Amino acid sequence: MNLVPLPRLIVEPLVRAALLEDLGLAGDITSASVIPHDHRSTVVMAARQSGVIAGLDAAELAFALVDPGITMRRNLQDGDAVKPGDVIATIEGPSRGLLTAERTALNFLGHLSGIATVTAEIAAAIRGTKASVACTRKTTPGLRALEKYAVRAGGGMNHRFALHDAVLIKDNHVAIAGGVTEAIRRARAGIGHMVKIEVEVDTLDQLREAMETGVDAVLLDNMTPDQLRQAVAIVAGRAITEASGRVTPATAAAIAASGVDLISVGWLTHSAPVLDIGLDFVEATAAETSLKRVAQML
Repeated sequence: MNLVPLPRLIVEPLVRAALLEDLGLAGDITSASVIPHDHRSTVVMAARQSGVIAGLDAAELAFALVDPGITMRRNLQDGDAVKPGDVIATIEGPSRGLLTAERTALNFLGHLSGIATVTAEIAAAIRGTKASVACTRKTTPGLRALEKYAVRAGGGMNHRFALHDAVLIKDNHVAIAGGVTEAIRRARAGIGHMVKIEVEVDTLDQLREAMETGVDAVLLDNMTPDQLRQAVAIVAGRAITEASGRVTPATAAAIAASGVDLISVGWLTHSAPVLDIGLDFVEATAAETSLKRVAQML
């Protein structure tokens, strides 16, 4: 997998915002009062269930922004599969900082790994077909770049990132414009030559109308596998075909077998369950271990 990391310029503001939300106006008063300032620890992030990892850059930044003295050594990379007990990374440094950053780091890593995991499940279900699984704009406000990255880590593709990326004419656009043909005509008149046009259709008649007018892609919404096969035949390679609606790991194979190019799934980002990942204490520092050994000898 050629997974290109997101630039730090994109990731860091999101991690900073999450840390500021957690630290409030007084910081981590629990760790500050309970943990000595010079105490150091080694911890591991370990998977507690099977899945696919995504979000390690965000997790590492959470620790580094809280305390630059914290270091993280990765055993796995984004896009790697894990099983229960697998150590994802080892983190060392001041204990206060480790505890302060722990929840933010795990929030990012668990959430993004959950998205990568369900994406990988759909991708596995449609393997052997021409179809690819894609996400949508149904993302957590502010986290779109990270969530779409997680989809890529799970073996999926990204749909448009925002409203300015491409034209997607949906049912309400069609209703207000007065029809598929008129909506496409207005869109083509209002955009530049580099912008692609996709139109959502609910029926095969709407699809025929769209193909007569000419578009780059068609979104085949809530169609049965049989209707999708007919739609693919109507399009006949003249546009990208995208199926959407009622997609699950159980239904994905039949949808893909219809011959569509893409299967878009909104719940990949808006409803993916978190992958259970824990932060576990490993050992005391060398100095503390030596003191314990001396105490045991006395």
